[in-house]
Amino acid sequence: MARYTGAVCRLCRREGQKLFLKGDRCYTDKCAADRRPYPPGQHGQGRAKTSEYGTQLREKQKAKRYYGILESQFRGYFDMAIKKKGKTGENMLAILETRLDNTIYRLGFAMSRAEARQLVLHGHFLVNGRRVNIPSFLVKPGMIISLNEKSRSLDKFKSVIEANSFRQPPKWLEYDANALVAKVSSVPMREDIDMPIEEQLIVEFYSK
Repeated sequence: MARYTGAVCRLCRREGQKLFLKGDRCYTDKCAADRRPYPPGQHGQGRAKTSEYGTQLREKQKAKRYYGILESQFRGYFDMAIKKKGKTGENMLAILETRLDNTIYRLGFAMSRAEARQLVLHGHFLVNGRRVNIPSFLVKPGMIISLNEKSRSLDKFKSVIEANSFRQPPKWLEYDANALVAKVSSVPMREDIDMPIEEQLIVEFYSK
């Protein structure tokens, strides 16, 4: 399974904003995006003019890096979005949001999407009572997501449960904190997605 294995702090610096790819570290003074707020590389501090194409490319790259996926899969989601009714950009973001790894992140079981991806790969979560270890699995309205019973005794999840550190889930997810069960109540709407992404620029990039 292909994935980016380089230094993730470089990605935040390249996009000029925090992508929150390293969990807790992003909220401390060790964050590289705060300490060196300029692009990486020898010419990172130089002034560079950005063309229309460059602006569209950066927005596409930023969205990919937020969700931790590579080009071929991202383009596949765009092609799926085109076939759906409605605005292509909003459809694409809705598809990205309903990836299982992102859903686990949104529920607060992980501090980053990379960590959520690893938890899913290790089989810690059930969808409709069946173990799913595919991070790119797309959840749909009506599906039930729960923590595997055997995983509840692990220190990782004990600390999360005891600290009650689950982040507030978006409106399209109904979460029962006592049962550690979530239900996908609807398809994510654009106003439910708090990502600073201009999806229309991505549509324009792929429409050339």
